[in-house]
This record gives sequence, structure tokens and C-alpha cells, in this order.
Amino acid sequence: MKKGASRKLTKAQKAELQALAALPDEQIDTSDIPEIRDWSGAQRNLLYRPVKQQITLRLDADVVAWFKANAPGGRGYQTEINRVLRKHAASESRRAG
Repeated sequence: MKKGASRKLTKAQKAELQALAALPDEQIDTSDIPEIRDWSGAQRNLLYRPVKQQITLRLDADVVAWFKANAPGGRGYQTEINRVLRKHAASESRRAG
């Protein structure tokens, strides 16, 4: 899925970023984002994405049409098909185990 290009920064935005970059660390107000020093509740792999494997799969035309029609702008329907298949596989695994 393609992502749209981000807008270019204005001269004012560039100047503001340069001014912030020039500030010494002790002058930067981080009170609204305090540092986290206790990582005891941290969890690993929350952003893990399984490796995708490209395959050729024949699906009924009406099934594909339904997923495309129910995807925002017709985009992301393959991801939704993958989600539905994963959910089904997980429920079958629980049932069998």
C-alpha cells in the first residue's frame, strides 16, 4: 500500500526546528513527557509483523468483490482477507487443541 507524500515544511517551520535544535538540553521543557526509567512492565514484540509470503490464490469473484466493497476506498482488502483467515486459523487451533 502506497503512502502519500508528506507536505514540505514551510520556512517558519524550518526556522522553528532549527531554533529547537540549537537549544541546550537543559532548556528543553519535557515536563509533559517525563522519561520512563522503570521498564519492568515493558513488553517485547508488540510491533512484530509476521513475514509475508507472496502466493497466487484463486478466490471466488463475489468474495473478492465483497472485501473490496467493504474496504475503505477499496484499499486494504487483502490485509482484511489475511486478518479473517488468521482469526479462523486461530479459532480452529483452539478448537482442535
